[in-house]
Amino acid sequence: MDCLFCAIAKGEIPSTKVYEDEFCYAFKDIHPQAPVHTLVIPKAHIPSADAVSEENSATVARIFEAIPKIAKLEGLKNGYRLISNVGEDGCQSVGHLHFHILGGKKLPEQMS
Repeated sequence: MDCLFCAIAKGEIPSTKVYEDEFCYAFKDIHPQAPVHTLVIPKAHIPSADAVSEENSATVARIFEAIPKIAKLEGLKNGYRLISNVGEDGCQSVGHLHFHILGGKKLPEQMS
């Protein structure tokens, strides 16, 4: 399997690590859309939110437990936006479940 995010999680492709635990890996986005733009991925390959199942939902729950810790590490004290794109129409660019943590400034209410 040639998955960019699996390779990043395994350390085969360099990234700027923000956080890591047994279940997830968080790193700086290389094309940030906000002052803080961190990606959080499961270490296990899950293609997208559409592929969350009874078998892997515990991993996803652990990611959601880590997200507030990551936001705190990134200095996000006044809130942040959490996004997961799904499929072509949702603009998912990598076929591996990931969450964007965006913050560091007041974000626009509307998405373009």
